[in-house]
Amino acid sequence: MTTADQRFQHAAAALGYSFDGEIKIGGNYVPLLRNGRDIYISGQIPRVDSTVVVTGRAGADVALAQAQHAAKVCAMRALALLQRALGSLDQVAAVLRITVYVQCSDDFTQHSEVADGASEILYQVLGPAGAHTRTSVGVLQLPKNATVELDMVACAH
Repeated sequence: MTTADQRFQHAAAALGYSFDGEIKIGGNYVPLLRNGRDIYISGQIPRVDSTVVVTGRAGADVALAQAQHAAKVCAMRALALLQRALGSLDQVAAVLRITVYVQCSDDFTQHSEVADGASEILYQVLGPAGAHTRTSVGVLQLPKNATVELDMVACAH
């Protein structure tokens, strides 16, 4: 039986990225805040090291599959933060909620399909603990021209 940490490494390899580097923040805030068992994760864009790997508007510059890839990278960044804070992803009792923001064209309506990329990663890595409530929203702009931004609330054992 594989651990959540092993499944995380497999997911990272499948995406072709390492999430071992620094998770950079760009302001006077913290990327993760714990309050008792609840853990709040600030918005994560699809940045690997110093590169935002998917930029532009879904439905115009970015195809659905690319936007889903961006959502997966965002979810992996959030999981990397959880892993560092808890020592192991096996300590995640539940992902309570995610919000997925999609920078998109005026006529784009597949926000939930973009968010499916993040949901898929969370369930793949965490199993039933990765099942969550979710909102997906289309927006005009995101930081660094990122296609997707994701924030999360999780709960630890």
